[in-house]
Amino acid sequence: MFKNKTLLITGGTGSFGNAVLDRFLKTDIKEIRIFSRDEKKQDDMRNSLKNEKIKFYIGDVRDYDSINRAMKGVDYVFHAAALKQVPSCEFFPLEATKTNVFGTQNTIDAAVANNVKRIICLSTDKAAYPINAMGISKALMEKVAVAASRNIANDSTIVCLTRYGNVMASRGSVIPLFVKQIKDNAPLTITDPNMTRFLMSLEDAVDLVIFAFTNGNQGDLFVNKAPASTIGELAQALKDIYKADNEIKVIGTRHGEKLYETLCTREEMQKAEDMGEFYRIPADNRDLNYSRYFSEGETDISTIEDYHSHNTNQLTNTELKDTLLNLAYIKENL
Repeated sequence: MFKNKTLLITGGTGSFGNAVLDRFLKTDIKEIRIFSRDEKKQDDMRNSLKNEKIKFYIGDVRDYDSINRAMKGVDYVFHAAALKQVPSCEFFPLEATKTNVFGTQNTIDAAVANNVKRIICLSTDKAAYPINAMGISKALMEKVAVAASRNIANDSTIVCLTRYGNVMASRGSVIPLFVKQIKDNAPLTITDPNMTRFLMSLEDAVDLVIFAFTNGNQGDLFVNKAPASTIGELAQALKDIYKADNEIKVIGTRHGEKLYETLCTREEMQKAEDMGEFYRIPADNRDLNYSRYFSEGETDISTIEDYHSHNTNQLTNTELKDTLLNLAYIKENL
């Protein structure tokens, strides 16, 4: 479906954008546009890849005119631009709203105005039962995307969403921190050893987005199933890999941090379609006649469980080490 087509990636200089480039530059896609506000990262990417298929656009999703100009002649869009750091969003929630909510609306509006075939908006597990500003802004981003999908004439542009958890070894995540602490012979700082997290690679995240592109209907949200581990077991697996005996120091749960990640709420699981490695959650297409939803409830919602990192498949120590040893980051830092 991407042959001789043009793909735009907002926030394209980040970890996800680079992973998409690794996958798509090997195909017969015509052009990939990287849209971001970071000229230094764009220049680094330009010099390292030296590929004529890649075009760079400086701009900000907060500015409709800049994203609209970059959207001319585009067939498909990955919308990855976001403010993602939990502490930053806690201190500057309005900035998170400007980028994650209004920026998404601008991107969708520009896509519709330019007859883009499909746009996939990337969300996060923190949008399910959000407890921090980043998660709240992403939850509202999802609502904005689904609301926009209802009003597109003749489905000329398909708007879909993907939601995934923390990506292993991505910038700012715990694996690079633990590796650094091991190499520095410092204590491994753990907030709560019983805290669980999904274990997804960047390749898994790209697979999820491509699945959404090829299978998405208007307003669909896609989630991929993933194994999980406790943070304590993750730290021990890394110690085993590096043959380290660093002390483990429990520092307590940080503000805005959850005990486990939820990828699908029970309300979503009530209508989710199991597609093997993925769940499809169709859009909530209720209209403004809310009274009938108060008088006729869902009898089975209270018996359904969320899909979260406590109840998904938990990796053994051996499986965890095998998973970690397949990561490029670990291979490079052994």
